This record gives sequence, structure tokens and C-alpha cells, in this order.
Amino acid sequence: MNLIGADPVTSSRRDFLRTAGNGFGMLALAGLLQKQGLLGRLAAQEPAAARGLAGLPHFAPKAKSVIWLFMYGGPSAMDTFDPKPALDKHHGEPCPAGIETFFKDGMGPLMKSPYSFQQYGESGAWVSECYPALAKCVDDIAWVRSLQSRSNNHAPALLEMNSGLVRVGFPSVGSWLNYGLGSENENLPGYVVMYDPRGGPIAGPQNWSAGFLPSEHQGVPFRAQGQPILDLARPADVDEMHQRRQLDLLSEWNQRHAEARPGVRELDARIRSFELAARMQLAAPEAIDIANESEETKRLYGLDRDVSRWYGTQCLIARRLVERGVRFIQLYSGGGHQQDSWDAHFGLKDNQDQHCPETDVPIAGLLTDLKRRGLLENTLVVWGGEFGRMPMSQGTNGGRDHNPEGYLSWMAGGGMKGGASHGSTDEIGLRAAEDPCDVHDLHATILHLMGIDHERLTYFHNGRDFRLTDVAGKVLSKLLA
Repeated sequence: MNLIGADPVTSSRRDFLRTAGNGFGMLALAGLLQKQGLLGRLAAQEPAAARGLAGLPHFAPKAKSVIWLFMYGGPSAMDTFDPKPALDKHHGEPCPAGIETFFKDGMGPLMKSPYSFQQYGESGAWVSECYPALAKCVDDIAWVRSLQSRSNNHAPALLEMNSGLVRVGFPSVGSWLNYGLGSENENLPGYVVMYDPRGGPIAGPQNWSAGFLPSEHQGVPFRAQGQPILDLARPADVDEMHQRRQLDLLSEWNQRHAEARPGVRELDARIRSFELAARMQLAAPEAIDIANESEETKRLYGLDRDVSRWYGTQCLIARRLVERGVRFIQLYSGGGHQQDSWDAHFGLKDNQDQHCPETDVPIAGLLTDLKRRGLLENTLVVWGGEFGRMPMSQGTNGGRDHNPEGYLSWMAGGGMKGGASHGSTDEIGLRAAEDPCDVHDLHATILHLMGIDHERLTYFHNGRDFRLTDVAGKVLSKLLA
């Protein structure tokens, strides 16, 4: 056995096959992969850096970028965009039999919304008094009123909304898009995540993980306050020439390491990630610098108000990233736990009176600004949470418990038919009653608008072809322009 040069700490099973018996183990492995038709297949599914996979998009896309406004914690449809008169009528009555809640001892009587609703726009969409600015944008919005998910617990529901499955280890929507289509700007990440200054969502980075896809496709988090990207600027005592020499040496060592380990695709992804980080030093500071935006634009996004400044800043940065070719941007409203997120267990009105003013003007400003700049037609904006809320009170505190059986999301721009609506819940907003919509359907629609057939974007892993929509998913065609 020849193990000369092998590192006893970092050597892998592939290293053992490569070095044992003069490498005959690796030859045998290559032979088996070739016989099963996997050797070329694994190599073929690695896209060229920044350009995505050959043959994509599958057809002409309606959207080039996605901005996902994630209301973490689970916003209540019946208190924002889907009024239920039956709750007014039956307020205080016992809830129907056979209902299960997340907190078994927390079921109170049916509870009407504490907010009034009005119809807006030519479409006549109903919006509560919580969202007065966004109400002016309803004719650009398509509604999904019958979403269902598989878990009433935050972490698996978040994972499902982001990756299609309730388990960890699977690629998120942004990672699939970045993998398939690549980035339009090689100096910026194709997938950016910005989260709430109160904290990130439960399950943390798993929500923007690349899973088994090459790691370069995972989301790059930008901080909500302070320096958005940590460690981006080079140290003060290192000039450009010295940094360039360091990067060149690092690249040489990485390349030598990779060449000695053929077939270890993670190494190539890591090298490309280092190269992107170096290029971002020049491009990222300019992309996130809003100092030169006009005062009118800053007011449009709510930067002149304490309550909406942080989320408005993120929405404005999202617009700037879209202008510079970033493929997928996800903005989280709500961080940490309970009332710090949209998780309204301990008083619905207190919860929404906090989070709706934080997001109302910024979201309306984003839609308005994208539209007037001609960007909304090719930018898909998605709004929603991981599930909704129950129609009854949780105990006596006026809160609402988790509800994955019927909730609401909306999409605007990027090929959506403004004013259109898909599905509905029952008269009290408990369960999807008409045209139930699975999370896979939502994902299939997003991919379709980006020019991708969701059944054809696959990645071979652990002996099978995986896709974002697993073995399900249908495009919500009624919502397409």
C-alpha cells in the first residue's frame, strides 16, 4: 500500500482508493460509474460559472429576478387580505368540532378580526386597515388564497416553503435558480438573503442552504444593521498589491489540491466562492450604498420613519441588486421568536400593529419604484409566510395559533396577472376549500415564470434525480398574464 503524501487527518475514502494499490481502487470506482452511466452524468450537471446550465432557460422567461418578502412567523390572512364575514357573525361561539391546534390547550372561541376592511383598485381587492399604502398597489397583485403546507411547526414549515420538503439538507428555491440559470453579474452573488435585526428565522442558514447542490449556490446573508457584509473590506495594513499576491497564492494551492483529487466537485465550488468574495470587494459596496438615492426615493420606501426604516432600506437595496443582475433576493420580516416575528400567539392586534407598519410603506414603495423604472415586468415579487393563523382565539389573550391548512400568499410582476385570484378557504378561513394549492405548486409557478420547466430542472444525488418540486407541483396557470 502506498500512502506517501497522504494526510492522516484530512484523507477521505476517495483518497484511500486513489493511493491504495497504486490507485487501482480509484480505477475500479471509475469503471463502475462508467458502466452505470454516471461518470459523464455527474460531470455534465456542473454548470459553467455564472452562466448556469446549458439549455436553460427552457423557454422565454417572464421574469429575470425574484424578490421574496418572507413574513416569518405566519401572517394572518383574515386580518390582512382575506376578510371572513362569518367570523363577525359567529364571534365568541365555540369552534367547530374536530379541529386540532398546535398548542392543544390553547383553543378558544371563534374570533372576528379587530380590523376593518375596504375594497381597492379596479380589481376590488379587500385589504385591511393594517396595509393602507399597499392597498394602492392591489391591481398589480395576484392572490393565492388556498395554500397548504405539511407542518404546523415553524422550522419544518420554513424548510418546506424554502426547499419544498420539511427535512433539512435540500436546496432552497434561490439555490435551484442560481444553479440552473446562473448569475447575470459575476461580481455579485446570485442569491442574497437579508434578515430582521431582531434575529434570523428558526432553522437559520438551512433556509437558504444549497443542500446537495454545489455550495457556491447557497444564499449569501447581508446583515440588517451595521456593515451588511462582514469581512468584505481588506485589512487596513494590506494594500491591493499584497492582497492580489495572497489571492493568487491561495488560488494556486487550491488548484493544486483540487487536481490531486479529481471528481471532488466541492473543491471547485469552494474555489469559485473564494473568487467571488474577492470580486465582491469592488462591486458589493457600490450595490448596497443608498447614499446617492434621491430623498424622494428614500421617503417612498419609508426611510424617513423610524418604524419602517430598516425594512425600507432592505427593500431599496433589493431594487438596486435587481438592477445589477442578482437572481434571487429574500427579505425576512420578523426575527427571533413570538411577538418579535409574525407569530401572534400572545395578542394578534399587538403583533400586527407592530409588523404591518414596519413593512407596509416599504413594500408599497418597492412595487411602485420597480414599476416606474420598468423593472416590475421582469421582477417577480412574492409575499407570504410559512403558514397562516387559526380563525379562533388562542385561549383568552386574543392571539391566533398556527394554521397550515389554508393560508394566503401573493405575487406581483414578472408575468403575473394583476388582480387575479386562485382558490379560497372556507367561510371562517380554516381550511382550503376551492382549488387547494400545495407549496410545490407555488414553486412550480416561480420556476415557470423564470423560464424553467420544474420537471426538467434536476440534480442527480444519492442514486436518483432530485428536483425542487419532488414528484408533484403544477403551475398556477390562472394567475399568469
